[in-house]
Parts: sequence; C-alpha cells; structure tokens
Amino acid sequence: MSGIHIDDFYADAAHTLVSLFGVFPRPVTIFAEDICGPDEPDEFGVHSNRYQACFATLLWLGEEGYIRYKDTIRQDAIDQAVLSGRCFAALLKPAAHDQDPKLPPSVQAEHSTLIYQLEAALKSKSSIAVQNAFAPLLERMAD
Repeated sequence: MSGIHIDDFYADAAHTLVSLFGVFPRPVTIFAEDICGPDEPDEFGVHSNRYQACFATLLWLGEEGYIRYKDTIRQDAIDQAVLSGRCFAALLKPAAHDQDPKLPPSVQAEHSTLIYQLEAALKSKSSIAVQNAFAPLLERMAD
C-alpha cells in the first residue's frame, strides 16, 4: 500500500503530463498551483509540504526525462515546459486494456493509449486508477 504522498505524486505527474500532451509541442509554463491547488506561503515565505511536493514532482519529471523545461520561476512554476519526444511516444503506445468489441477499431486504438488511460483515471478521481494508469509509463520510460 502506498502512502498519500505517493498518491499525490502520481496525480501531480499525471496532471502535468496530460496538460502538456494537450498543448504538445508548444512549450508552456506549468504552475504548481494549477496542478495541486492554490497555496499561501507562511509568514516566512515557505509553501506547504503538499505544494513543495508538487513542485518537486515537476522537477523530477524533468530530471527523469519525461519533460524538458527552460527554467524555474521561483518555487512556483517551470517555464517553457514540453513533453520529451520519448515520453510523447510512450504516451501514444497501446497499453494492455480490455476493449469493448462493439467499439470501432479506431476508437479501440485511441482508448488503448496510455494518454487516454491517464485522462480517464484522472476523471475517475481514483488514486488506484491513476497509479495503475501511470505504472506502465514508468516501466516504458525506465527502458
């Protein structure tokens, strides 16, 4: 069983990749608050642990080659972010998924992609569904 911080990691990573897929190949600024929600720094200017973990997820995605970005904007955003070619290709590859045989082949093909499964998992708001949809991407990117 994973901890809540791991569930948050999967959700933040999935939201980020789905957002970047939606504008690919245009580089955009990704704000942590757009992923994990608004956060007010404390009197010392320090964000909450949840917000910091979201920002760390954005950095991790870059360090591990899922995305590229030009710079950070304080601890608020990553600037000029875009999916890496390798991640884009991995998101478009079919994943093991039971298909409804009544659907046309083109719809079956779209529904089998990792990006479709990530989007569906996020819509379901199920942390287990998000983790299960994200796991194949971790395996593909590790190769």
